[in-house]
Amino acid sequence: MLAGVIRRVAALVLDGVAPFELGVLCEVFGIDRTDDGIPGYEFTVCGPDGRSVRTSLGFHLTPHADLAPLAEADLIGVPAHPMNSPVPPAALAALRTAADRGAELLSVCSGAFVLAEAGLLDGRRCTTHWRYAEQLARRYPTAIVEPNSLYVADGNIMTSAGTAAGIDLGLYLVRREHGSEVANKLARRMVVPPHRDGGQAQYVEAPVPKTSDAPTLEPLLEWLVEHLDEQVTIEQLADRSHMAVRTFARRFVAETGATPHDWLTGQRVLLARRLLEQTTLTMDTVARRAGFGNAAALRHHFTRRVGATPTAYRRRFSHRVDGGAAGPVAEAG
Repeated sequence: MLAGVIRRVAALVLDGVAPFELGVLCEVFGIDRTDDGIPGYEFTVCGPDGRSVRTSLGFHLTPHADLAPLAEADLIGVPAHPMNSPVPPAALAALRTAADRGAELLSVCSGAFVLAEAGLLDGRRCTTHWRYAEQLARRYPTAIVEPNSLYVADGNIMTSAGTAAGIDLGLYLVRREHGSEVANKLARRMVVPPHRDGGQAQYVEAPVPKTSDAPTLEPLLEWLVEHLDEQVTIEQLADRSHMAVRTFARRFVAETGATPHDWLTGQRVLLARRLLEQTTLTMDTVARRAGFGNAAALRHHFTRRVGATPTAYRRRFSHRVDGGAAGPVAEAG
C-alpha cells in the first residue's frame, strides 16, 4: 500500500544516542536540497524535555524541542540507542500515540529496541543490527525478527539494520514518496548507492577475496544490469563466470546476499519502476524491457516487492511521465 506524503519529520534523541545514526536521519531528511530539485522536509530533533542529551561518544547535543512535535510529525525517526538503557515513559507514550494516529515510525540499528519497548513491534516483522538480532528476538518474543534484512517495512513501522542500512531505508522512503529519480538525485548528493540488494548475511560472512583464484562477480553483475531483458539460466551465468554451477551459486550468495533469481528479480523491479515513472510504455512493453516477459508476471513480482500494482504505482507517479521515448534505465546497487 502506498502511504501518504511525508512533510514533517521528527528525530527522537535519548541519552546515549549514537551520533552517526542520528546523522543518517539528518542527512536524508534534515538538509535543504530543494535547489537540486529534492523535496524538503520540516525537520525537528526532539528530546524528552528539550534539554541536552549525552551521546554515546560522551559529548552533548541540544535538540530543537521537547516531545511536542512528535504529536504532529508524519514520520518519526529513532536512531541507535543503548539496548539496556531505560527509555523515558513519556517518550514511549508519545511513540505509541503517534503510531495509533497513523504516523510512520522508523528506527536505525538498535533504535528498534525503543520501538519494541513501546510495544510497536508486537506481531510485526522487523530487523536490527545482526549482532543484536538474537537479543531483540529473545527480549521481545512477539516481534518477528528478520536478522538478514537490511530494512523491513511492516505497515507504518519500519526498522533498519546497522549504521548505513538506515540510509537504505531513508532512500526507500524517498523513493516511495517521490519516485526513483528524486531518490537517485539524493543518493548522488550523498555519494551512496541508490539501492543495495542482498541482506546482512553479506556483512556477517567472510568477504570473498578478490584474487585471480576467486575473482569478484562485479563484471557479471554489471553485464546483467545491462541485459535485464534477456532470459538467462544459472548454468549460463556460471559458464560466463567460468565456474561450476554449485560454486557459482555459493559465490553469488556470498557476494550479494541473495540468490541469482532473487537478485535479478529485484533489479528487474527497479527497472520497471523507472519505466513506469518516466515513460508511457504499455504494461506489456514494460514487462518485456524489464525481463518479466508479460504483464501478468510483471504484476506478480512488482506487487510482491513494491506493495502496489504497476498500474497503481504509475498512477501515483503519473506527473513524472513525460513521454514514451525513454529507453531502459536501471538503478545501480
